[in-house]
Amino acid sequence: MSVDRASVAGPVREAPPQAAETAAETTTGPADAGATGSPEELASLVVDLQARGLRVEVPLERRRGGAGPSDSGMLWVGGIPVTAPTDNATAAGSPYVLKAEDDGYAIYRAGRRLAGASAQRRPRFYDLTTADGVPYWKIGLLHLDSFASTVVQTCAYWGNDDQCAFCGIGVSLDAGRTIVRKTPEQLAEVACAARELDGAVDATLTTGSSNGVDRGARYVARCAQAVKVASGLPVEIQFEPPRKLDIIDEVGDLGVDSVGIHVESFDMTVLARVAPAKARTGVERYFEAWARAVDVFGPGQVSTYVILGMGEDPEVTLDGCRRAVDMGVFPFIVPLRPVAGSLMEDALPPDAAYTERMYRAVAGYMALRGMDSTVPKAGCARCQACSGLSSVESALRAASSPLLQIGRRPGLAGTSA
Repeated sequence: MSVDRASVAGPVREAPPQAAETAAETTTGPADAGATGSPEELASLVVDLQARGLRVEVPLERRRGGAGPSDSGMLWVGGIPVTAPTDNATAAGSPYVLKAEDDGYAIYRAGRRLAGASAQRRPRFYDLTTADGVPYWKIGLLHLDSFASTVVQTCAYWGNDDQCAFCGIGVSLDAGRTIVRKTPEQLAEVACAARELDGAVDATLTTGSSNGVDRGARYVARCAQAVKVASGLPVEIQFEPPRKLDIIDEVGDLGVDSVGIHVESFDMTVLARVAPAKARTGVERYFEAWARAVDVFGPGQVSTYVILGMGEDPEVTLDGCRRAVDMGVFPFIVPLRPVAGSLMEDALPPDAAYTERMYRAVAGYMALRGMDSTVPKAGCARCQACSGLSSVESALRAASSPLLQIGRRPGLAGTSA
């Protein structure tokens, strides 16, 4: 079968350039990265970096292909964790550049220093191998301070008419940068090294979807249990809504801290185009799974990716985010990050003005409901580097002005403001 990329992709740009993946052996974490401007200016900078990318003049740890923050550099900007495109055509034309200074790095535009920055050095655990000769970096990666792994690198949707257009799960496997299936024992061993050698503070485990009744949740939960017992790290796992919701209770019984059950878009027209299998599952099934998961893991420990920039209706998107927040689900909104090798590799990311408006609307409503990025214990919503949401939250708090309210007033139907 062949998938028509033109049917899912947006405007086309030339193929992204290749880039090195080796990072500096120095520079550490967020404490080294001072901001130059106000919280408002820093928030706008972070959002624009994620939209327009970053040219790099210094060594920087990067991720190419696969799931997660692909084709991006990982750094702290003004103390805020950020993944920004560095290895595609968007980044090549970015007005922003990362330069070295006497003490660390900084972001510049047209010769003007905008914010201090620090970069993740190459993790020490990447130099280790398992007893049977598998490099640790093929089992798990360090995304700033989060140990992350796709435990099963195959998906029932990949390579057929159900392939999610934004996903690159098969790319890193095809390139030999990972192994097809990680065992609980391997993941526990590598997670311990990531914590002890490189300061990992949590673990995020995801998986390709299976056709089984659990959609892959049971195996990734077993892996999470092994990681947590061995390393003590809080763990998030990510999976699709299982066909039997009691499986979510089984996941909770294994000690998982947080879960991501990702609808990707609340706009069914968009979902049918970019993720047909998820569209067949239906948005309401996601809400049913979230309701069960909130009962098991608690408010704020259940999250969903909401991707901006795929042609979605903004009001439909905000309505879905409001409804999710009202039931205790964290809407982790992110800009589309076109992945090389995916069906949308030539799509353009959304512009910063649009994403910042959406961030402000969602962050404002979350604050009114008592939810923010400090609530999740583990996972993408804890890390926040792939979203501008936490930087906007900080700007709104610093402004000491009424947060933007969208839609109805909160405090209804068994929830507290």
